[in-house]
Amino acid sequence: MEQVPTVDLRNPGEVGLHALDAACRDHGFFLLKGHGQDELIEQTWAETRRLFAAPAAVKEGIRRTEEQPLGYYDRELTKRRRDCKEVFDFMEPDGAIGESRNRWPAELPGFREAQTEFFSAFSKLAEETLALVHAALGVEDGVARAHVGSPVTSTVRLNHYPTSDPVPGEEREGLVGLGDVALGHHTDPGVLTLLLQDDTGGLQAHSRKEGWIDVPPSPGTIVVNLADSLQVWSNDRYRAAVHRVTPMQGKARYSIPYFLNPAIDAVIEPIAGLDGDARYRAFTWREFIQARIDDNYADLGTEDTQASHFRIA
Repeated sequence: MEQVPTVDLRNPGEVGLHALDAACRDHGFFLLKGHGQDELIEQTWAETRRLFAAPAAVKEGIRRTEEQPLGYYDRELTKRRRDCKEVFDFMEPDGAIGESRNRWPAELPGFREAQTEFFSAFSKLAEETLALVHAALGVEDGVARAHVGSPVTSTVRLNHYPTSDPVPGEEREGLVGLGDVALGHHTDPGVLTLLLQDDTGGLQAHSRKEGWIDVPPSPGTIVVNLADSLQVWSNDRYRAAVHRVTPMQGKARYSIPYFLNPAIDAVIEPIAGLDGDARYRAFTWREFIQARIDDNYADLGTEDTQASHFRIA
């Protein structure tokens, strides 16, 4: 069986669900085909490259701050080390929260409209993908309907991994140093992530059985990885994907994750009766995501907040 199996969204079959189940138990990654989004994906790649190729002044005009966590940023931290990447984050473009917080580059006409189209399509696709995971997990329909994500709190990130430090040399004084990898090992906090990756490679997942394994680019597929909230829902049957990105060698890398997150006041706790006694105490998405935002922005002197912090001893 493939280490990272490919599952057909429209026709997974028993074999596909079995492979998905095995992958979710071991490392939390699988590839999705049959999604029907090829044309939209190509458009989104073009807009992503256009943004990061824009003059520095364009990106500075939408720079993220501690008070405004959306927009452009080039000095994010993972595991208390600086990532070798630059990013652009946004929320539901037409949503109440997104309308007040999103920052768009006025110098790039059509950029916002393209991202709005992408967000809408991938919000729907993320819920369809989650339904596959629920099917593999074997939960009843009523339980599945009570454990979903929300476009209102979900986010999209455009990533650019250059071959050298994205922060100009004259601005590095006082910054935390770069890590040994382009993106340090971590888990995503939400429900699941739909990830587009280009053909550069570098994404790795941690397998319980094999250690670090590659998640190689596969044309026409979308990478799916499980996140912390789903691990808690499954009471540790499924694993939030521990992943990292190795340093770029000679060629930059681009990727685009859609993070499906729970509703802002959702209470995250194990599904009753799933794999014995609950292994986590209940917590809200609001408190969890705020802690992760704080960790990403500054070195707070401790490791990033994890779902394991809510584990019952």
